[in-house]
Amino acid sequence: MKFLADGMIGKLARWLRMLGQDVICSVKFSDSELLELAKKEERILLTKDFALYKRAITRGLDAYYVEGKSESERLAEVAKRYSLPLTIDMDKSHCPICNTKLTATPKEQLQGKLEKNTFTYYDKFWKCPNCRQIYWKGAHWKQINNTLTQARQLRLCL
Repeated sequence: MKFLADGMIGKLARWLRMLGQDVICSVKFSDSELLELAKKEERILLTKDFALYKRAITRGLDAYYVEGKSESERLAEVAKRYSLPLTIDMDKSHCPICNTKLTATPKEQLQGKLEKNTFTYYDKFWKCPNCRQIYWKGAHWKQINNTLTQARQLRLCL
């Protein structure tokens, strides 16, 4: 599935990328550019702008009006609507920053590119071949899992 998110839901776009979805998002696109890109690339438009949502639907585009207030609510909504699993498989994840598919990277190749403690205490790493960002399941992973757990629970209530 391919998504296009308006600039108001950039955090949701990053979450969806981590979940393995292809999501374009930029605050630089005008509404007209968003509609044009959604049509051209056959992307599902995700927006918090009701007027933009109505324009997309009127043009026959696949669009979803995101109403949730929190990230877990937004994730639950979109996951339910598009039958997306709320689990992260790093081998399918896209870079939250630039949307490029991540690649597993041997720890040895990252010597000198990570903080000493990170290099010492973690063994699995992924790197974005485009922006060169490095990812691992660090201390922040607990909060990531908490958000996904909340989203899974909320999805059941929708």
